[in-house]
This record gives sequence, C-alpha cells and structure tokens, in this order.
Amino acid sequence: MFAETKADHPLVSTEMLMPIVPVVRVPDVDTAIDFAIKAEKGNRHTATMHSQNVTNLTKMAQRIQATIFVKNGPSLSGLGFNSEGFTTLTIAGPTGEGLTSARTFTRQRRCVLVDGLRII
Repeated sequence: MFAETKADHPLVSTEMLMPIVPVVRVPDVDTAIDFAIKAEKGNRHTATMHSQNVTNLTKMAQRIQATIFVKNGPSLSGLGFNSEGFTTLTIAGPTGEGLTSARTFTRQRRCVLVDGLRII
C-alpha cells in the first residue's frame, strides 16, 4: 500500500516493517536524493530508485552508498531474485560493507538495474 505523507511522518523516519510505502512529494530529483539520504540515516542498507535517467540513477548510487541499490525494480531484486548476482538470505549487510556469499565469505556491494540498459 502507498500512502502520501509529510516528510516528518513516522512512516518515513522509522522502520516499521509494515506493508506501507510512504510517498513524499518533492520539487525535483536532487531534493528527492537529498531527502532519501537523510531518511536513510546512514544505515547503508538497501535503497531503490525508479527512473530511466541514468545520470540521476548514477548520482543517487554515488551519494547513497548503500549495500544494495536497486534501480527500477523491487528491493527483492537486490537479493538476487529474478535478477543478477548470487542469492543471499539477508536484505543488507549489517555494516554496509556488502553481502557475504556462501562461496567466498567476502563482502561485495551490489548495484542492480532492472529493465533499463537491458540487452537481450
């Protein structure tokens, strides 16, 4: 379910593990990126963004510094479900260093782009 809220609403500032996606209107993509970084609070877990503008997607990827950054798809894509990369059982590395694979036990960051730049 989607719910339009104000920027200071608890659905935006607190992880509630509920099936509600808060939507906050902003005037432009730069303001949206700034707000997303503020709302994420430096946890460096998972971020998603929907856009066909690769420059804006790149700007967000560089600024958010999340363990998993999914573009144009559900956050579940960041787990390797119907997407690229190995499947992992955690939505994000707890320290922001990346996901641990069962094969190497090393951490890597994952950046997923769904549909855009797709070559079949």
